[in-house]
Amino acid sequence: PILQASHLSQRYTLEDKLLKEYPQDIKRLTERIAGYKTDMETVAKYPADKDHFPPMKIGGLFYSEEAEAGKAIIEACKAMTSPDPISLGEYRGFQMLLAFDIFGNEYRVTLQGKLIHSVALGTDIHGNITRLDNLFESFDLSLKNCTGQLEQMETQMKVAQGEVLRPFPQEQ
Repeated sequence: PILQASHLSQRYTLEDKLLKEYPQDIKRLTERIAGYKTDMETVAKYPADKDHFPPMKIGGLFYSEEAEAGKAIIEACKAMTSPDPISLGEYRGFQMLLAFDIFGNEYRVTLQGKLIHSVALGTDIHGNITRLDNLFESFDLSLKNCTGQLEQMETQMKVAQGEVLRPFPQEQ
């Protein structure tokens, strides 16, 4: 009876995962994958490299030079009087919010696309632009990670479906 009770307990746990956990995780990962694809398309519309800086809008003004945009970000940080997020501007098709993270003791820019992305700022005017661009470059890897997690989840779900149907081995 103990082995059978354990078998039933495992079955109920798997059934619960099949009904709730797996579908929620699959839905969440599917939405993230779609979000990364959309955000990658947005970034592709505004390419940036060492020879081309796409204009950045900060505080209603457009900056076509990286150094000027970098200085404007630092000035926006200095002008903040509260840790609460404020609108910073726009870069490469993404709305930017600026906030002070009191726990990390750092300024953070949140980029709003289909998904929300966040990056910590430093004190270097060029470094902050590089951090933003590096975040955009990381979307591809994030997409691959989400796709891998989704494939794992779907495999685990198939295994669980098989296990739920398996009869108690010592039934005879």
